[in-house]
Amino acid sequence: MSGVSAVPTRADLVSLPAYVPGRTIPGAIKLASNEVPGGPLPSVVKAITEAASSVNRYPDTGAQAVVERIAREFDVSPTQVAVGCGSVSLCQQLVQSLCAPGDEVIFAWRSFEAYPIVTQVANATGVRVPLTAGHELDLDAMLAAITPKTRLIFVCTPNNPTGTVIRRAALERFLDAVPEGVLVVLDEAYWEFVTDPDVTDGLEYARTRPNVAVLRTFSKAYGLAGLRVGYAVAPEAVAVALRKVCVAFSVNALAQAAAIASLDARDELMARCKEIVAERTRVYDALVEAGYEVPETNANFVWLPLGDKATAFSEHALDHKVVVRPFAGDGVRVTIGHPEENDVFLTAARSFAR
Repeated sequence: MSGVSAVPTRADLVSLPAYVPGRTIPGAIKLASNEVPGGPLPSVVKAITEAASSVNRYPDTGAQAVVERIAREFDVSPTQVAVGCGSVSLCQQLVQSLCAPGDEVIFAWRSFEAYPIVTQVANATGVRVPLTAGHELDLDAMLAAITPKTRLIFVCTPNNPTGTVIRRAALERFLDAVPEGVLVVLDEAYWEFVTDPDVTDGLEYARTRPNVAVLRTFSKAYGLAGLRVGYAVAPEAVAVALRKVCVAFSVNALAQAAAIASLDARDELMARCKEIVAERTRVYDALVEAGYEVPETNANFVWLPLGDKATAFSEHALDHKVVVRPFAGDGVRVTIGHPEENDVFLTAARSFAR
């Protein structure tokens, strides 16, 4: 059958940026995707295995058991919780449920690369605000970008791919200044790796402010990237809207079982996060000692702002059997892996001719 069709598709999709996943190359160390190096805990694998015997049945489309478990864990009302197929799905659902065509969505750039994609897919207009010279979100510039058409603002902290965070005083000034009709979405996918004592738990604001939502995921610290489950804590009306626009059954039964089992084993998983943080510190210090500019990071990755040398660095790392994530013209993001994997990466970094 011919692939040529007279059926018209949206003309603007030609300009839609593609999401670029981290490459997987057989035999190479993968530090290109922000996964944790350890697999799920044995108790979580057991829950997945048990759930597999019932996959002939549809999952609970509302993931109610997961919603209630999240609500208990983080002391929020279940009516404020929505679960989605990864937090990226919830990003798209937020734009779909809040924005009419032509409404505006503000986000920093460079930040999570899905923001411009989900915004355009939902027929809204993305407004990119450049980072500061220190690779941080420029909150004053984001405030200045607000117009009567602004419906939501994505605030990624720690920011992907730079790892930088927003501290309490700056965030509260920002939240105080945002109009009450604009939703601020604190995207905290890497919250569990934060060690800066001046960084506030975003759920504190989701509990007390009527225009703040928080996104988190089981893909990173909980080691469930392959199962795709994330959650939002939002004003009740927003959570209701998120549930209305979600794809039915998009959070599968295995993901739901694994999410609950992971919350039950949260202390053990957080101990693993501390090990990753220790490795992050070691890698950061080694890169600085080698002469690299590296912004302070509170995520499970480091950012090398190499500009035009980003692609060359990526190819050099690949020559050493290490896959990293280049952003052409900007920099390279490197996920923290096992100590021996990080050592191979550091050897490659030290030998790169800058």
